[in-house]
Amino acid sequence: METTQRKIESDPSEKYSKTYVSVQVMLRLMAFVTSLIATVIMATNKQTVEVYTFYITAKFSQSPSFSFLVIGNAVASFYALLSVPFVFLVYSKSSNSRSSFFMFLFDLMMMGLVLAASSAATAIGYVGKKGNSHSGWTPICDQVGKFCDRAGASIVCSYASFAVFFLLLVLSANRSKNAAVASTY
Repeated sequence: METTQRKIESDPSEKYSKTYVSVQVMLRLMAFVTSLIATVIMATNKQTVEVYTFYITAKFSQSPSFSFLVIGNAVASFYALLSVPFVFLVYSKSSNSRSSFFMFLFDLMMMGLVLAASSAATAIGYVGKKGNSHSGWTPICDQVGKFCDRAGASIVCSYASFAVFFLLLVLSANRSKNAAVASTY
């Protein structure tokens, strides 16, 4: 035990590497949870109300933007969970920089997917909440308030997922910069 402790203290790069892998795993699990919550909230979002003897049903599948939010977050959630074991392979000492580049590239694609889905859902959510007087669209959130509140919660979770993927990108970019500097010496 004592020799292991001395070895870690004598090799700061190994301590940094273990910390880096731990942070990567933690952030990937956070991305999994936030995108999964966003998916589940929106996928189960449905409300039926009676307006002047007519029944109006609001559900996510009636809007392509909300469907995109569900599919985009489901894909990002699946990727985040699937990428956890690969962190140990990619960031081991024996791996090459090409595998870490591909991990960075996939993280970038997932971040872009989640941001696009969140943005599309935000635009439709805004129209649902405020309407658009120039186009003659009236707000619907006063009739289906529960649906709009759940959609808003899903969008917030989706933006949280985006933020976590962004942090993963920053960490990966910083690591590749440090690796490039170390390889020049």
